[in-house]
Amino acid sequence: MAKRVGSGGHFRSAISGRYVTSAHGKRSPNTTVFERSGGGSTGSARSAKTGRFVTESYANRNPKTTVKES
Repeated sequence: MAKRVGSGGHFRSAISGRYVTSAHGKRSPNTTVFERSGGGSTGSARSAKTGRFVTESYANRNPKTTVKES
C-alpha cells in the first residue's frame, strides 16, 4: 500500500479528479493517487487506497476512492 513519491509525477484526488499539491497528497493517501508522468492511458480504474486496478463495477460502487484513467 505504500506509494513511492518522487520526481516525475503528480497527485490526483479520487473525489474531485483534480490535481492536488504534494502536501495534500501525502496527508490524504486514501483519497489520492500518485500518477507518474508519461504513464500512458489504460482506460481502466485504479483504487486510491491500494493503487491496484479494479473492475468497472467496483469503481462505480466506490466513486470517492477510485480514479478512472483515460
